[in-house]
Amino acid sequence: MPADEQPIPSVWARPRKEREQPVLSRGHIVAEAVRLLDEEGLDALSMRRLGSRLGAGATSLYRHVANKDELFELAVDEVYGELPLPEIGDPADWRAAVTKIAHELRATILRHPWVATKLGEAGLAYLGPNVLRRSEYLLGLFEGAGFPLKEADRAENAVTAYVLGVSTTEAAWLSMVARSGQSPQEWAERLWPAAERAVQDFPRLRARYAEQRASALADENDDAFDYGLQRILDGLESRLRTLP
Repeated sequence: MPADEQPIPSVWARPRKEREQPVLSRGHIVAEAVRLLDEEGLDALSMRRLGSRLGAGATSLYRHVANKDELFELAVDEVYGELPLPEIGDPADWRAAVTKIAHELRATILRHPWVATKLGEAGLAYLGPNVLRRSEYLLGLFEGAGFPLKEADRAENAVTAYVLGVSTTEAAWLSMVARSGQSPQEWAERLWPAAERAVQDFPRLRARYAEQRASALADENDDAFDYGLQRILDGLESRLRTLP
């Protein structure tokens, strides 16, 4: 088959066959896949394992999803569907609205840490309706604020890249902590003595570590995330003032 006739390996590019059974639907399969991923992580997901949880054979699942890669695409989009997208109000409030959606995206990723791993390799998962809905929403916020569409797209990409970068690191850490059987705070307390010894010869790091140890871990992470986000929005706001 010529290269230009090869099918694109994505669930979003494949025509959907309407053969869903009332008991086992694609939506049911994807929802259970997300639950399995949340509970046991990426390595636990297989069509056989998922079929067992659903009380169905793997063959039944293949009527709705061609393979595990498609299942991951659908699961990523399912998680994006959790993002609240309130009606866009006063364009002047664009900064507060972008801040809210950025925090919501981070919170969503941290509720589903496995998503962070898949986002870097999701490919055409970005054609999923929930992913596209979020992108369209942010484009609307930036365009309403006064950015031309091309710059609105770049602003949206800059904010999203920041959120995904920070959240991916946080999610990887949460996954590691979960495997230890400890809470994040317990794990951090066990690490502090080694961390403090490591920075003894670095006075600025030593001072920062001392400050961080006195703070609640979640609060410190929230503050650090918001600081970076606000600096990005400072730059976009400054750019907005220079547009013709």
